[in-house]
Amino acid sequence: MLAHISIEYYVRLEQGRAPRPSGEVLAGIAAALRLTDAESEHLHVLAGTASTRSRLHCRDVRPSILTLLERLPLTAGFVTSAAFEVLAWNDLAAALMEDFSVLAPAERNLARRAFLGVQPGNSLYGSADGAAFRHNVVMELRATAARYPHDPVITGLIQELRDGSAEFDRLWERHDVRGASMLTKTFRHPTVGPITVDCDALALTEQDQHLVLYTAAQGSRDAEALALLAVIGTQALESR
Repeated sequence: MLAHISIEYYVRLEQGRAPRPSGEVLAGIAAALRLTDAESEHLHVLAGTASTRSRLHCRDVRPSILTLLERLPLTAGFVTSAAFEVLAWNDLAAALMEDFSVLAPAERNLARRAFLGVQPGNSLYGSADGAAFRHNVVMELRATAARYPHDPVITGLIQELRDGSAEFDRLWERHDVRGASMLTKTFRHPTVGPITVDCDALALTEQDQHLVLYTAAQGSRDAEALALLAVIGTQALESR
């Protein structure tokens, strides 16, 4: 009744016996089930009433974004693809996290690093929100898989993570889609100690990428730590 469709038609939908539902029908069901905007969008993608991307996900970073990364003052910034690949970064991001330039492209994947490259009980880059980050990775990858159903890099990464990580496989089976953005993040840096930063992930819609920025309040101890990292650069990583 809430979805404005008959009981008989809804039963046929659940049993897979009805024709593909229209966008209007799906919108009514989404409203009746109180789906979030992200869940509703995902529903339309899965049902084929929203456009999906037959092409591969984009790895090319716009030159203007590369220039922006280098000009950001006291801000650690990097760009990730829809598959959590780190595509570009500035010097402060390398000093805070790791020197991505010495890694092979496959090793720059944050999803792979978080689930397969970290010892049990530890977290990626010593961050205090490891479990929340991993859960967010799974939710984002589920939405990504729906947008790029024929991209072998996406499907291969998901299968690799399911085979190699029991935690990923467990979270994947929950079918969650897109969690809340993390507004702050704390790193336990081996040289300058703990650093709590504000985290902003800006969507680069046309490329289906994200520009991630880590900043700290001016005059704070965290801002001083970032300033110190900006001076010593990736030399601080040699002690890891």
